[in-house]
Amino acid sequence: FGVIADIQYADADDGYDFSGYRRRYYRQSLDLLRNAVEAWAVEKPPLSFVLQLGDCIDGLNARSGEAEGALEQVLAALGQLSVPVHHAWGNHELYNFSRARLARSGLCSRPAGATAGPPAQDCQAYHFSPTARFRFVVLDTYDLSILGREPDSPRYRESLRLLREKNPNDNLNSPAGLKEPQFVEFNGGFSQAQLDWFSEVLKFSDENQEKVVVMGHLPIHPGASDRVSLAWNYHDALSVIHAHRCVVCFLAGHLHDGAYCLDSHGVHHLTLEGVIETPPESNAFGTVYVYEDKMILKGRGRISDRVMHF
Repeated sequence: FGVIADIQYADADDGYDFSGYRRRYYRQSLDLLRNAVEAWAVEKPPLSFVLQLGDCIDGLNARSGEAEGALEQVLAALGQLSVPVHHAWGNHELYNFSRARLARSGLCSRPAGATAGPPAQDCQAYHFSPTARFRFVVLDTYDLSILGREPDSPRYRESLRLLREKNPNDNLNSPAGLKEPQFVEFNGGFSQAQLDWFSEVLKFSDENQEKVVVMGHLPIHPGASDRVSLAWNYHDALSVIHAHRCVVCFLAGHLHDGAYCLDSHGVHHLTLEGVIETPPESNAFGTVYVYEDKMILKGRGRISDRVMHF
């Protein structure tokens, strides 16, 4: 399967991140995505699917009124593939669209049918099994979030209460002085309902001797992130994973530098380098080959090759 993260396309001149130091190649990112699609199309053996780990268009599009057009271009590029693409939702999707609009867009890869995801219908978590004894779980790391929700909704109010409790700063995107610096507006977290559902999925996989790969936009292990770019209640998701035997890998984006760690329970945490900060002459995508006892990542450009045993 293919993996790619943080494309953040916008039809805009190069810019810089919020620190003013890291260059972002907004317009070029679409070309890099197209290059990835071309490379995947000729993979041998052919891909089964692609995981798009979130932030496929940039928040700049919301300000310029180009959100629909930018998304159309990204989906058109991915549409050249003859295999399914599974999408995680990131903060930049939610800067551009409400959750309700995303649920009706091409970024809603959750299959129809109530059994696929948790009880709340707008939670974009689901699982699928592409082959015997192997399951993939897509988590919604912005299930708790003030992004993309109506301010009068219960989930928005719950998320804002939690955020203000943990972050007294005037600017909720600032981690300055926080004991738990992941509690910023551009991150999100997991509702209890999603965590309970996740635990049930893993219980099923334990009982059926399956291996499980989990994906979400936000990293959930401090060893595969910086201190800020984590899911709010990452330790709750880790606790669910560590209570079961089946999970072999957690794939995330969000941290454009990428990161990796093998945790104390033998779970690989791989955070992919972002396309948006990749120079036009390079790239940032990969192909993962799955074997009985390991997964081998063949990286392109900024993404390194890696063997992950389980």
